[in-house]
Amino acid sequence: MADDTPLLVTREGPVVRATMNRPELRNALSAAMGEAWDRLLAELEADRTARVLVIAGAGGHFCAGLDLTEVASDAPPAERLARAEARNRRTGARFAAISALPQVVVAAVEGACHAGGLGFCCAADIAFATATARFAAPEVRRGLVPAQILPWLARRTGRTAATRLVLEGTVIEAAEAARIGLVHGMLPDAAALAAQLEATIAAVLQGAPGALAETKGLLAALGPVSPEGYAEAGAAAFARTSSSEEAAEGIAAFKAKRKPGWAG
Repeated sequence: MADDTPLLVTREGPVVRATMNRPELRNALSAAMGEAWDRLLAELEADRTARVLVIAGAGGHFCAGLDLTEVASDAPPAERLARAEARNRRTGARFAAISALPQVVVAAVEGACHAGGLGFCCAADIAFATATARFAAPEVRRGLVPAQILPWLARRTGRTAATRLVLEGTVIEAAEAARIGLVHGMLPDAAALAAQLEATIAAVLQGAPGALAETKGLLAALGPVSPEGYAEAGAAAFARTSSSEEAAEGIAAFKAKRKPGWAG
């Protein structure tokens, strides 16, 4: 896509499509993209004519997570800590807002779905992936913690699968993601994914808007994992780790495409 808008939003009747649009960086989440998300979510929360939100990424990738080039700062430690905590709190609020939308939210995942991208996927009500999709929560390998992603991941997959993903930080393929319930199905290619999206949208539109919104509320009340009550603790933990020497080394290693010092 030639458009340099970080979040492309289109609408076809009751269906809104939001495409994260930084393909040169695998749609890494920048501050500008986050602000665009927040505006869209505020609009959708008040829009009772929109029925479905489809989340996708441009250029064959979903979202590679936070743009780490925006994390580094020469500011004093206390200021860096405050910025990191505020940024992470906004991330958690964003995932909560996606989950709480009255619209049914469907994620269409191709390519990289890492870190914060995993949060978008898990905050959606329904998710499908192509065989090219790759999922990971690599934060510990950057000296960080998967703060605001963890509760949504655990709600989607259960604690057992989430534990392994966040502690190993390894990449899993789409077939494994489907097996553990991270996505609701794997499609062979983009054309099949598009067909599945249309079928899902058609099915959702058969439901009554009010009944769907109420059902989403009931689903959110099920189970032991409560992301909504977790945001503050997650933001504080992320702020502490992002200001650490480990994070400085992890981010430097990521930029240099090398292993961090602790990995040997």
